[in-house]
Amino acid sequence: MALKDVDFHVEKGEIVGLIGPNGSGKTTLFNVISGIYKLDEGRIELGGVDISGMPMHERCKLGIGRTFQVVRPFNELTVLENVEMGCMFGCQHLDPKETAEKSVELLQFVGIAEKKAKKAEELNLVDKKRLEIARALATGPRILLLDEVFSGLDPSEMAESMKLLMRIRDELGITEFWVEHVMRAIMQSAERLIVLNMGEKIAEGSPSEVASNELVIKAYLGEKFVKVT
Repeated sequence: MALKDVDFHVEKGEIVGLIGPNGSGKTTLFNVISGIYKLDEGRIELGGVDISGMPMHERCKLGIGRTFQVVRPFNELTVLENVEMGCMFGCQHLDPKETAEKSVELLQFVGIAEKKAKKAEELNLVDKKRLEIARALATGPRILLLDEVFSGLDPSEMAESMKLLMRIRDELGITEFWVEHVMRAIMQSAERLIVLNMGEKIAEGSPSEVASNELVIKAYLGEKFVKVT
């Protein structure tokens, strides 16, 4: 069983982290929320609306945006065209002129506007991750599911990405639900953490509460991490 009795909520305006060992069900949970996988039982609500039976595109139009752990740009399209795709097929309802303007604004927001005419395949990993975020933002999300946006980044790139995540919440007002293995980053940025292990939620609370939870230490963090922090 990939997920079992995983019950939680994310409040508007929060940055909530989702952590746990590899294979614990984190990306599976994102796939369930975004509609890639169907539920066998239970329910998912967005703003009080049951979206459990809705297809992916309808969930997107209601305000669920996501990034992928392995970035998935349309490689043959330009950076600008990638973001325009998000605008056109999300919940923005923009005309072509507004779509182009909004897409440039988002590329400026994530810091890669000067590369808008490049093919997506020409970008390095850092810029591809920023494009992934811009494309998700273009759909007009109420909540953004972020799947390991820091993987493969060096410390300076990670610091800039942390600032970007805070700006998404503070300036755009978008709630963030974030899977991450870089513990220092998520401990500093998330207000609350949910911990999965073998498909079940084993802890939930503030970063300090989770870091001192014996189940979490045993299943994931380890004594060495706790001593260092």
